[in-house]
Amino acid sequence: MEFRDYYQTLGVEKTATADEIKKAYRKLARKYHPDVSKEPDAEGRMKDLNEANAVLSDVEKRAAYDQLGKRYRAGQEFQPPPDWDAGFEFSGGGFSGADMGDSSDFFASLFGRAGRAGKAGGFRMQGEDHHAKVLIDLADTYRGAAREISLRAPWVDEQGHVAMREHTLKVQIPAGVKEGQHIRLAGQGGPGVGGAAAGDLYLEIHFRPDPRYRVDGRNVYETVPVTPWEAALGAAIETPTPSGAVTVQVPAGSQTGRKLRLKGRGIPGTPPGDLYLVLEVVLPPADTDAARQVYETMARELAFDPRRKMGA
Repeated sequence: MEFRDYYQTLGVEKTATADEIKKAYRKLARKYHPDVSKEPDAEGRMKDLNEANAVLSDVEKRAAYDQLGKRYRAGQEFQPPPDWDAGFEFSGGGFSGADMGDSSDFFASLFGRAGRAGKAGGFRMQGEDHHAKVLIDLADTYRGAAREISLRAPWVDEQGHVAMREHTLKVQIPAGVKEGQHIRLAGQGGPGVGGAAAGDLYLEIHFRPDPRYRVDGRNVYETVPVTPWEAALGAAIETPTPSGAVTVQVPAGSQTGRKLRLKGRGIPGTPPGDLYLVLEVVLPPADTDAARQVYETMARELAFDPRRKMGA
């Protein structure tokens, strides 16, 4: 079946107030009511108008329709979500038996026909799930962190306006969280309709960009600069890491790109990841006479040609 745009049927915007919807319905009803209208399709148009008005003139039913309508445009093939019936009940308030019997298949798929009209409890639907991204430092996943996040979410006021409002949440980021992982905050999504439960909020974790680190699952790669003499002769060096400073031994004869593995020092978990220190040999600048003399002495004494094996 096709998705029906009730706003289009009444000729109003999706932000229309309850009064604007009422005025639009009355105007069109005077034009298409079968008792007075000479339009050839008056009866069919009047049924469509009644159906649209019955939904949009009720704040709760309109909120439920708006949530579903975000996924569709008028004329698109429509299929209710698998759990749609489980999420609400409809008491029949505001609809006559004739209205229910003459309703479209689209309307029936959302609100049911007369057989469901006697259910108690009114119209109920669980709130919409919301999603947001949260940026944290890599170090936060080693020890956990508390964050405040501000969210903007749509809601329908008493006049039927759809507006945005902002609220702040304090969120605890657990230790060991990975890039792209979702944290579920139950009941922090959109409000439920008719007393139904609120939806959930899903936070997608992302690490702030840091040129020192690269993350692969739970493994962390950190670039560590070393001097030429530390790389050539070997040395014990201290370097910062996401979990704190460590002292490591640089093996003699190391080159740029060599990896030193620190087992279990990656992102915490079961099992934890590893931390790889990737060495980068950094040359001191030849910006003084003394420095240039050292380089000139090395050039004479070492007679080193790194391109020799290339066959040049």
